[in-house]
Amino acid sequence: MSVLLKARKALGVCLTGCRHLSQLAELPETHQILRQTCRDYADRELTPIAARLDREHSYPAKQIQELGAMGVMAMVVPEELGGAGMDYLAYSLAMEEISRGCASTGVVVSVNNSLYIGPILKFGSEEQKHQWITPFTTGEKVGCFGLSEPGNGSDAGAASTTAHQEGDEWVLNGTKAWITNSWDASATVVFATTDKKLKHKGISAFIIPMPHPGLSLGKKEDKLGIRASSTANIILENCRIPQGNLLGSVGAGFKIAMQTLDSGRIGIASQALGIGQAALDCAADYAHKRTAFGAPIGKLQAIQFKLADMAVALESARLLTWKAALFRDANKPFTKEAAMAKLSASEAATFCSHQAIQVLGGMGYVTDMPAERHYRDARITEIYEGTSEIQRLVIASQLLKEYQS
Repeated sequence: MSVLLKARKALGVCLTGCRHLSQLAELPETHQILRQTCRDYADRELTPIAARLDREHSYPAKQIQELGAMGVMAMVVPEELGGAGMDYLAYSLAMEEISRGCASTGVVVSVNNSLYIGPILKFGSEEQKHQWITPFTTGEKVGCFGLSEPGNGSDAGAASTTAHQEGDEWVLNGTKAWITNSWDASATVVFATTDKKLKHKGISAFIIPMPHPGLSLGKKEDKLGIRASSTANIILENCRIPQGNLLGSVGAGFKIAMQTLDSGRIGIASQALGIGQAALDCAADYAHKRTAFGAPIGKLQAIQFKLADMAVALESARLLTWKAALFRDANKPFTKEAAMAKLSASEAATFCSHQAIQVLGGMGYVTDMPAERHYRDARITEIYEGTSEIQRLVIASQLLKEYQS
């Protein structure tokens, strides 16, 4: 009997694995429809204005609200809270297509879904979910995420921002750095030290409305890429919030941050795929149209090799990203898979955007063509939500644990 039970269990695992493999080979029909819908929207509404948004550092408010109406601003949020009620694979597909049209719009979508809504959805109370998620599903409001500081960089456990209780309030002091969406956000999830003696176990998470007394913003950073999204410091000076704005339990902040970043890395991997795909599209189109030595340059082996290498890098990273999303949807551990996805996709985006400029030559270096913007946009994907070096550390750590067990 025990042998039959083991066989049945093994068969269940096998069938589950086969379903996962089939989704990697061919997307379910609902996901294909979603992907095409987002692709059509990006082609129609984002690609034509992406250069202007970049040039003018202009927040795409109208487009964000339209994406909210489509359900893209709250992909995995249950319908009863105002979201689309879809899975993380759907979110990944939407993120890639939106970012293919405009990487700046993509990062606004990513931060709202993964970094702001994500931790509240997972760790918030029912009251917090209705108060701080539902109004942020339509695109009329977006949120942001305050973890990094001027002095801690990749050392997320070294938060110098502090929070202490006074009566029925929390009082926060400190500065958060590199906060995407900051100038356009209506709320933020912020991490602060509540007990220095406990180090990373003494960090807690809080929800702060924006604007709010005691909270101010630094200057908008003049960035290399993703210039239509705002990035600035959040400065907290005796910022008082109700006790009910504590997210999760006291001391759970570091765990909340790390689990949030795992999911966020799938979003950024998808953004990177979109940028890389846009670069490949640009290069392939130019290779067809540009004539040299009496024929289109796409006939030249040197150009063909570049296009082939770009396609392989992108497709490999895409499958890793979908695998990470499927693992998350199946409630399986996905820390390693998310890090692999982000590492491979971000480096593929940087590689493809570099190669696209080589294919275009001088035309790749001027703003008449989108190749230079893709090159600038791609670079940040290897830095935010964990640098490529941090991803390698995460992958190695998880890998060594697997071998030890």
